[in-house]
Amino acid sequence: MNDKLIIFDTTLRDGEQSPGATMNKDEKVMIARALEKMRVDIIEAGFPIASPGDFEAVKAVAQTITESVVCGLARTSDADIDSAGEALKPAAQARIHTFIATSPIHMQHKLRMTSDEVVSTAVKAVKRASKYTDNIEFSPEDAGRSEIDFLCKVIESVIDAGAKTINVPDTVGYSMPHQFGETIKQLIERIPNSDKAVFSVHCHNDLGLAVSNSLAAVLNGARQVECTINGLGERAGNAALEEIVMAVRTRKDVFECDTGIDTTEIVNCSRLVSNITGFSVQPNKAIVGANAFAHESGIHQDGVIKSRETYEIMKAEDVGWNTNRLVLGKHSGRNAFKTRLKELGFEFHSEEELNESFKNFKDLADKKHEIFDEDLQALVTDSLHDTSYERIKFISLKVNTETGEVPAAEITLSVDGNEINKQSTGDGPVDAVFKAIESALDSGCELLLYSVNSITGGTDSQGEVTVRMSKNGRMVNGRGADTDIIAASAKAYINGLNRVMGVDVREHPQL
Repeated sequence: MNDKLIIFDTTLRDGEQSPGATMNKDEKVMIARALEKMRVDIIEAGFPIASPGDFEAVKAVAQTITESVVCGLARTSDADIDSAGEALKPAAQARIHTFIATSPIHMQHKLRMTSDEVVSTAVKAVKRASKYTDNIEFSPEDAGRSEIDFLCKVIESVIDAGAKTINVPDTVGYSMPHQFGETIKQLIERIPNSDKAVFSVHCHNDLGLAVSNSLAAVLNGARQVECTINGLGERAGNAALEEIVMAVRTRKDVFECDTGIDTTEIVNCSRLVSNITGFSVQPNKAIVGANAFAHESGIHQDGVIKSRETYEIMKAEDVGWNTNRLVLGKHSGRNAFKTRLKELGFEFHSEEELNESFKNFKDLADKKHEIFDEDLQALVTDSLHDTSYERIKFISLKVNTETGEVPAAEITLSVDGNEINKQSTGDGPVDAVFKAIESALDSGCELLLYSVNSITGGTDSQGEVTVRMSKNGRMVNGRGADTDIIAASAKAYINGLNRVMGVDVREHPQL
């Protein structure tokens, strides 16, 4: 195992803790399939006790995934562990990940427990988890601010109790790479039974050091890294899977290990997570950003033309930036459409889903001269998501805008099955549309963010709009895509309103 770096993806659990990034069951399964296709070793599917919806989502992922290990998170309480065990019963390979805080500040102010009580509770939790699986992971929460002697004590105890993986979290992103690497080295050297467990790390990005800290840990003996697609996660996010994988793969002269990841699936998985969560990838994001392999400087362009290696340390094709134009159009058949989507990681559960998506594809083909994989991913993500919670549906939109005149919008919605038509004016066409929707619903939501991105190039590109809104402390993202950017804006706002009204309130831990 020394030369294998295990990739533990927590996009579906810690990534979902990003404000507004809540995913429903079908969306989690869709991402889990893409992670499995990418050959991720372990998929942390969620926190089963957080809500009935989270329990069902973890169970659905466990029923679907066969190649990757499916993991559920649990605190050290009996109820948490039992909930995780029940949700994971259908899994071909299951892991329970349990945790308790070990830093002085957490033990004193949050847990109000002594160090001995923390050790006893951790051991008891690992033993209870062993009723369901022998694949048990333990995390000392806030390890980055914990005392090294106490970490050694609690970790030795849980390994004796049956924990096979020890995950060391930098919960608040406080560590520096040299310090964090040294911590991992000391733990492995000082704990007598450290050879009986795989040491793992889970780093947050509050100071922009999540990837650096994770890689420092790998250099000092860690052989599992917990990470997320696009670095998604609470606050400033987690270590980005794509950056960890490609750093280790590219710098084989530095790292004495490698992952089993199929890197050609990275870009597709990144786009899928972005589409589902509504969290756009910044253009200059390493590996998966639109500019990651783009060159504008004349000196750089000249060098790359003469020899790619002058300014590129990786091949764009190695991470999935292939020529991705679809040879599909309005005359294409259902089988070709279905086959290409399967290659992109999408599978239909029923003929109805296929028919709906194919109809949307045909409509798009009438509007666009060329269709790209990105267009299909956006289109099918919309088609396959669960609409059972949607109380509001978009029917039609009319917008009038003219220089020197006040923009006006008229929108027709279906609300709980009843058709409503409203008109409004605004500072611009989008403002007018949003005000028309609010005149129909009076939702009381606050709009926090409005963002527009082009899915592909060209003036006929689909526009992708993301909104972030909040109500009564709940924050959600809404997303809409259309070749008409005003219609995309309306769809995004409606999608956000449906999420506010339909998403479970969940309790989430922090690792």
